[in-house]
Amino acid sequence: MSRRDVAMVAGEPSGDLLASHVVAELLRRVDDLHCVGIGGAHMREAGFEAWWDSERLAVNGFAAVLPRLPELLRMRASLRSRLLREPPAVFVGVDAPDFNLALEARLREGGIPTVHFVSPSIWAWRRERIRHIERAVDHLLCVFPFEPELYAGTRVRASYIGHPLAEVIPMHPDAAAARLRLGLDEGAAAAGVLALLPGSRAGEVRHIAPSFFDAAARLQRARGLRVLVAAAHRGLLPALHEAAARHPDLQLQWVQGDSHTVLESCDLALVASGTATLECALYKRPMVIGYRLPWLSWRLMKDRGYLPWVGLPNILAGEGLVDELLQQACTGESLAGHAQALLDDAPRRRRLGERFEQMHASLLRPTAALAAQAIAEAGRL
Repeated sequence: MSRRDVAMVAGEPSGDLLASHVVAELLRRVDDLHCVGIGGAHMREAGFEAWWDSERLAVNGFAAVLPRLPELLRMRASLRSRLLREPPAVFVGVDAPDFNLALEARLREGGIPTVHFVSPSIWAWRRERIRHIERAVDHLLCVFPFEPELYAGTRVRASYIGHPLAEVIPMHPDAAAARLRLGLDEGAAAAGVLALLPGSRAGEVRHIAPSFFDAAARLQRARGLRVLVAAAHRGLLPALHEAAARHPDLQLQWVQGDSHTVLESCDLALVASGTATLECALYKRPMVIGYRLPWLSWRLMKDRGYLPWVGLPNILAGEGLVDELLQQACTGESLAGHAQALLDDAPRRRRLGERFEQMHASLLRPTAALAAQAIAEAGRL
């Protein structure tokens, strides 16, 4: 490595997608630059050299981390040693705060400038993290407009750069074109299209997918909906197929690695809490949010939360725009009931679309360019 390199770590598919646009912009701006570290398929397509794949960081909840902890600690120690031995111009941690903040603190002590892309959700839970962020991060790139104010009075430089997905997702999606890309016939429009996005990590899929497929089976029987399943990556297929097999009469179309087309094509989505809820809002699609965790993880997270919502659309709106069915409430019967009510309420769907369009406009900035500029300045590239 050299001082012309940018080292990055992105965790799980959402971080990989967010970072890929920044990688492409950095490589466009800076000659002879190498972006290296931990990333996924989207980053590799943009020109990133992945030493490890970001899927290895995709662990869901405190309890699920424990069996993987030795592997994750070894990976982080190996990466830290390599970067301290051959320092890059700058290190960029993309989300994954449990992995990245400790790594960033050590690299910063070693004289490597650090940028963290996506503020940890201290506004939702674990506010004590702000002290860790102060020790670890030189420049924090925030994707929501209310976040920089949270760091006023700290030594962290926090900048709002907009959300990269607001640039990528069209303000006015084209459902008919998306259905054509997926090979759906004209009957799909008449029947209606339901999208299932039951998570991007194997642990959460195992807990969430059974309820989602149960709900889909109920909705297909009641309304004849076409059902699309968005699989974030191939590694999730065994857990998804196992859950779907409990409903042999359920007709499904599987789509791997293209959740955006699935969301653009649908009339309504069942979505696991996370970045996918924001993607669904940016596509102006009505949704029901469902989420389950292992019992211990749920208890630990529930007791440390500060907000009455978990879904990003509700957090950004400051109100419960979207139905959230969490833990014991996340059953197939309840999900299907809330989805049916939403499908039968055209005025509410219209109001949601209007609010989501306002949300989209508030998040729209030249995010990749602003992030690349901040990273280049931190590394003096």
